Formats: sequence, C-alpha cells, structure tokens
Amino acid sequence: MVELKTPREIESMRTTGSFVAEILDDLQSRARVGVNLLDLEHRARTLIDRRGAVSCYWDYAPSFGSGPFRNVICLSVNDAVLHGLPHYYVLRDGDLLSMDIAVSIDGWVADSARSLIVGMPRAEDRRLIEATERALAAGIDAARPGHRLGDISAAIGSVAADYGYPVNTEFGGHGLGRTMHEDPHVPNRGRAGRGLVLRPGLTLALEPWFARGTDRIVYDPDGWTIRSADGSRTAHSEHTIAVTDDEAQILTRRAE
Repeated sequence: MVELKTPREIESMRTTGSFVAEILDDLQSRARVGVNLLDLEHRARTLIDRRGAVSCYWDYAPSFGSGPFRNVICLSVNDAVLHGLPHYYVLRDGDLLSMDIAVSIDGWVADSARSLIVGMPRAEDRRLIEATERALAAGIDAARPGHRLGDISAAIGSVAADYGYPVNTEFGGHGLGRTMHEDPHVPNRGRAGRGLVLRPGLTLALEPWFARGTDRIVYDPDGWTIRSADGSRTAHSEHTIAVTDDEAQILTRRAE
C-alpha cells in the first residue's frame, strides 16, 4: 500500500534527512587512503548514538540478504555497489567507495547514498559517478504531480543509456516513511507514461546505480555484498524526496 505523507510528516522526514546528509559529509571527509572501512562504520555508529537516532540497517533481515545485518552503513568498494558489508579493508589510492545509510528519528526514516573516489581519481570512475548523479537529478525532476512512476524510471534509464551503461532492475528505488522500504518499487529503467500516478505527499528514495560493463550481479559469500558480475567498477547515488504540488523536494540535503 502506498501511503501519502502530510506536510508535517514530510518536515519530520526532512529533519532525519538532514542528519543523514551530515553523516555522509562527515564520513566523506574521513574516507582517505589508509582508512579502514571499520573506522567509518564505527564513526557512523557514534554519530547515530549521539543524535539519539536509530539505524534502519541494524538487525535488518530481508529475503534477499543473509541477515541479520549487524552494521549501520553499507560500504561498497570498486566492483561492489550495494549492501556492502563493512569489514577489515584499508582504503587504497584510486578506490571507488559507495556509502549508503538510512536512519530513523522520532519514527521517520530517510535514506541516502553517495559515491566518491579515494585519492587520485580515474577519469572513467569520475564519469561513472557523474552518470549516477545526473540520473538521480533527472529522476527527481520527473517526480512531479500528475506524472507517473514510469516517468521517473525512464528518466533515470535514459541517462544510463546516454552514458552507455547497462541497467539492472532487480534493485532500485522505493517508497519510505515510517519504515525504510515501503511501496512502490522504483526501477532504474522503465517506460514513460506507465505506472502509479504521482501525487503530493508521496515520499521516495531514488537510487540509480550502474556498473560500467554489465547489468548482472553476484553476491559475496557474506550473503550481502552485491558486485558487478564482470568485476567492472560501480557507483551509486541516492536521495530521499517528496512529491509536492510543484517540483520534488530533496529531503536528504544538509540544513543550511
């Protein structure tokens, strides 16, 4: 069931979203050559505890994972793109790191992800991250009242096609609010003019993610970490948004 949020509820989600942006900003400033992924995980735990927030990942046990997930953030490196299980790994020059986190404050959830390059960047990695960011912006721009869910998916998929990246539709965006995953599912490729009609109050997490060379995925033995099947590098960008009477509002931006 799709639940529309009131303006007051959306503001509560914005409070959570601003905090999520603060966490990602903090971790991005710390993600340097020589830093262990576990250091980033424990820093995120500290920030969440200080704020009195609740991790949406801790003890998360969906059908597709090998739960429960006993961390508060997904950290995925290079060919890993989704649900990266934090583990002992020291970041190296040129690593492409994707960070994905969702928390709840006073019962309202926000979810966001970003990708970054540690140390000296490769041009092809910059291009890959740029593609996810532009696809995210296109999806957000399409999230207007009276449009349909397929318009968002088509906008994201069109950017991927322009860059020449294949699109996996097993994992994509989703509704959220009181919980991290609600209806509807938002594929990263679709047909314009199809699907659910967008109405003010709909809150979504849009999250384009692409692998450079394939749309196929494989799982690590940990049962969580998802990688490109061909070992090509990957990137992931995500914002929580709210459909309004006009253009969509991004709820996971840091408060000014």
